[in-house]
Order: sequence, then C-alpha cells, then structure tokens
Amino acid sequence: MINSSTDSVKKLNLINRRMFITGSFKFFIMIGLVSRLFFLQVKENKKYLTLSDKNRIREWKLAPVRGEFHDYFGNVIAGNFEAYQLHVIPEQVENFKYVIYRLKDLLELSDSEFKKVLKKKKEIKPWETLIVSNNLSWDKFSKINNHLYDLNGVKPVISISRNYPFDENFTHIIGYVSQANEQDIENTELIKKNFVPGLKVGKIGLEKSFEEKLIGTNDIERYEVNAYGRRISQLEFQKGKKGQTLKLTVDTEIQKLANELLKDKAGSICVMDIFTGEIIAMHSSPSFDPNLFLYGISYENWENIRSNPKKPLINRSITGLYPPGSTIKPIVALSALENNVISPNFKVNCSGKIEMYGQTYNCWKKKGHGVVNLRDALKVSCDTFFYEMSRRLGVDRLNETAKKFGLGNKVFNDIFNEEKVGLVPSTEWKKNALGRGWVLGETLITGIGQGYIQTTPLQLCLMTAQLANGGFKINPKVIVNKDDLTSEEIKSKMDKNLEKKIQGPDFDDALVDLETSSSKEDNLFNPLFRNQENVKFVLDAMFASTNEVRGTSYASRIEDKKYQFAGKTGTSQVKRITEAQRELDLDISQIPYEDRDHALYIAFGPYKNPRYAMSIFIEHGGSGGSTAAPMAKKLFKVVIDRHEEREKFKQKNINFVA
Repeated sequence: MINSSTDSVKKLNLINRRMFITGSFKFFIMIGLVSRLFFLQVKENKKYLTLSDKNRIREWKLAPVRGEFHDYFGNVIAGNFEAYQLHVIPEQVENFKYVIYRLKDLLELSDSEFKKVLKKKKEIKPWETLIVSNNLSWDKFSKINNHLYDLNGVKPVISISRNYPFDENFTHIIGYVSQANEQDIENTELIKKNFVPGLKVGKIGLEKSFEEKLIGTNDIERYEVNAYGRRISQLEFQKGKKGQTLKLTVDTEIQKLANELLKDKAGSICVMDIFTGEIIAMHSSPSFDPNLFLYGISYENWENIRSNPKKPLINRSITGLYPPGSTIKPIVALSALENNVISPNFKVNCSGKIEMYGQTYNCWKKKGHGVVNLRDALKVSCDTFFYEMSRRLGVDRLNETAKKFGLGNKVFNDIFNEEKVGLVPSTEWKKNALGRGWVLGETLITGIGQGYIQTTPLQLCLMTAQLANGGFKINPKVIVNKDDLTSEEIKSKMDKNLEKKIQGPDFDDALVDLETSSSKEDNLFNPLFRNQENVKFVLDAMFASTNEVRGTSYASRIEDKKYQFAGKTGTSQVKRITEAQRELDLDISQIPYEDRDHALYIAFGPYKNPRYAMSIFIEHGGSGGSTAAPMAKKLFKVVIDRHEEREKFKQKNINFVA
C-alpha cells in the first residue's frame, strides 16, 4: 500500500516536472515569437515596408532633356523633339517569342529590322531594356498602346531626342550626339548617374566638350503595379532639370553662305570679330548631316561618308594642317620691320628666280617683277623679294613673330579636343625633331609659306584679326558669356595698354612672358608689336594687294567704302614642281586634282574702321587670287550688312545666356 502511494507521488512529480519543462519551453518560444514579431513589425518596419512597396511600386527614369544650342540671334541650331519609343524588358515577358512576333506584325518590321532586334536581345541581360524602336510614328505608337492588353512587358515611351534643323551647316562646330556606350558611361560620372537605355551623349565637337552642362537630369516616374506587373496608377512624378542652353557667337546666315560658297569643294571659311574674338562663322567642307547618327547610322550612309575622297569627317578649320603659302608674307614683312632687318624702302630686283649654292628658287611670275620695294612686294606677292628678306631675317626671328600672332598654337585651347597645334619651324625645332641642322634654303622657302611650316585655317584668321585690330592680342571664342566685354570696352583697354607700353628691354621681357604664358587670358589686349607703325605699314600693303592695279586680288575688290576690304592671296604647293612642269605652264583643269595647289586668302574689313577678319582655304583649289578671293567679295557684303543687325540685336538683348 505504501509502495503504491509512493509510486503515485513519483509519477505525479514526473508529470508535473515534464509539464513545467514543456510549459517553460512553450513560454520561451512564445517570448521568442513575440520578440521576433516586435522586431519585424516595429524595429524593421521601414525596411520591410520598403521591400513591400518595391513589390508593387515601380520607378521609371526618363532620359534627361538635353540643353540646346542657339546661334547669336537666338535661333535653335541644336534642339530637341518628342520621340516615340518602344521598350521591352525580356524578364518581364511571359512568352517573349509570342510578344516579339506580335510586335513585328504591329510595327510592320522588315526581316532585316527584325533580325537587328533579335540580335540586340542576345547582347543584353534579361533585366535590361531592349529598345525595339527609337523613333516610332504617331500611328504606330497609338497602335501599340491600343494592344497593350496583349503585350505584357512592353512599354511605349515618350522620350526626348536631338534635332539639328540646319543639317550639315553646323556639324563641325556643334558635332553630334549618339547613344552612350560603355566608354562614355565609365569616363563621365554624370552620364553614369543619368543613364537610361537610349540616352544620347555628345561624340564630337561642342556636344562632347560641354556634355556635363548639356546633359541635364532624369525625370523620375513612380507608379503602382498589380501582381502581373501591369501599371495601375501613377504615384509620383519628379521633374528633372533640363541641361543648360548654350549661345554661340555664330551667325547662321553667314554660316549658311559659307556652306554654299564651299559647295562641292574641300575647304574652310572662318570669320572672326577682330576685337571681341567672336567666331562669326567657321565652316569646313564637305560636311555631313549629324541627324544620321542619332539612332545609329546605317551601313550605307556610313560608307558614303567614310569613302568620300574629300573626307567630310575632317574639320579642316581646326585640324587641317597646310602650308600657308603667301598668306604668311604679312607676318614675314612685319617681323623684318620689327627686327630692323630692312626698312620699307629696301628694294630687290626680281628677275623671276635667284640661285644660291647651286639651288634655284623661282618666283611665281616667270619673267619677274623688276625692282620692287616692300610695299610693292606684298602687293604683287613677289617671292624673290621675300627670299632675300627671309635670308636676312632668319627663321628664328620669324618663328617668334609668327607665334605671337597666333600661328603654331591652338586657338581654342581645349574646347575642341581634335584641334591641332600646327608648326612654325625654328633651328631648335629641327635639331630636336629631326636630329639635323637647319640650312639656309629652308629659311627661304619658309619665308614664302612653304617647307615645314603648317597652319590651320583658323590660325590664319586669328593672325589676320590681330594684325587688323592694330596688333593686339585677343581671345577667340565661340560661346557667348554674359561677362564678355563689348568691343568698345576692349578698344578702350587696347588704347590704355598702348599708352602703358614699355619701350626697350622691359618691353622685350613682356613679349617673352606673352609667348610663354600658359593661360590664354594672360596679357589680353596687350600690344604684340614694338612699333605700331610697322603694323600700319603691313595693313596698307594688304590694301594695295586688293585695291590697287597689279594687286594679286585686284579683280575681287569692292569700290564701295562700306564694304571695301584688304587682303592677301596665297597659293601653296602640295608637291615639288620640276622645271619641265614649270615650262608646260598647264591650266589647272589639266592638272590631276591631288596635284593641284591649295588656294588661300586672308582679309579684313571694312578697311576704314575694320571689324572682321576672315580666312578662306580651298584644298587643291589652284590660285588663291582666282579661287579664294572672289569668295571674300561675296562674304564681306553679307558680313558687313549682318553686322548692323548684330549691333541692333545686341542693344535689344543685353542678357546673354552664360
């Protein structure tokens, strides 16, 4: 009996102990569950609310609205338009094969277009956007929207695309945009930050140089979707910031005229304000339509551009390097006067050639010019005179003067990545570059713009501008800035700097500082001469070259003082002419195109109170007097008339876009 009672007590204690352990275990589990629920619902509330929202909320980034380019008068020369696009995200499509063939039928895609879409699909990740079409018509865009119920994962998108309304007229200034590639994204942080499928970025020209100002920021759209990923409602729209609008100094009417004058020719026309440095026109021919590159240029169009023998991809104004020919002679004359090598009355008897150390150096005029002084030598472009003057001057002193006036240096610094420096040779340059000493014959041919010397057409325009303004340093520019000085303010600064000009050794030191300065802003509007009378003499001789009988561009003169201009012709050889060829005296039409001389012309006007300088270059154009100078006659009439419009516009619109 006792044992039975004891066993019962033991069993009861065992049960109670087990119940206690089980209860305690349940209690701790309950505490754990409650704690976990508290942690998830209270502590981690924001995290899981966000994750939940991500399951039902989608964020869609739209391409940023790119800033525009305007010409001086506010005309849009690179703008934007609404483009209708069609995007597909493959991983969101339940049956991709069905959808893509359905789109083929709806959009009436050709077999080649359809193959391109399939090829793109293979090149991207499943979660990346496949752009089926970049530029749909409104009818097709509407048709897709009407069939969206049957097109899961398909997104019709209204995007912003670039437009160049003047086609090829501004290509070599503005450049063009095309779809961003991996290199663009890696190299530019703003492109990476604002990247969306189909984003267009600058590839060359100002479009590339000012990418960070132009690109803008994304519009962001947030909307709610159902379990199938279809849009239910828009929740939020965050407006992005449009890129900055840039105003150029260029006049569209003059730019278009330059394009017309260079039609079917390879060459360049540059026009510059001689005080402000504003580029009024800068056209390189042939050009091409930048609109072709917006959505990826077709093979046929690319081959037409690439295989064109006149090379439309080259911006001849800033990357074309050519011997300047006789357009260098005003600087040679100025250098000789500045260095007291000759006086204006120095004379040479030109018989048509000179001989030195067994080498013959011919004048362009076979029978010679007779006895000529410096003014006449510039007027008739006598090579014999310049051979002798260059021999006395020496190439190193010519190098110093030429560089001061803009040759052998970039005109825009780094605004155009492709701009070339050019070359003004010196004895030190040849020794370092070629490992050989300089010889006298090379000085002679450098003095007529041949040999090693190479310049860009824009450098020749700057050289002419800095002569025409009286010999002062200016800063060429193509972008209008609200802080730009007016021509009157610049003239005032030039006058003050002329008054302060230091004579003697101190002034020579100032000139050295000017040449070696690393900043284009240093010494702006300072004199580039020792004696301004030398500059005036050269300008007078350029007037004679255009406006007096026997002048090399006399046939292109304008009698009306309003439009009257002064200039200097140039003809640069592209290959050495043998004596036999010289005797033939062939007409240009009888010479193979690639063997013809280049034709050049530099000018400034109006002659009284000059305001504009220009350079004209025609590749393989023959004679500068017969080919390039007549273009200047047509240009100056328009340039001077447009100047009046420019001044009126400036008075009405004092707030420029920075």
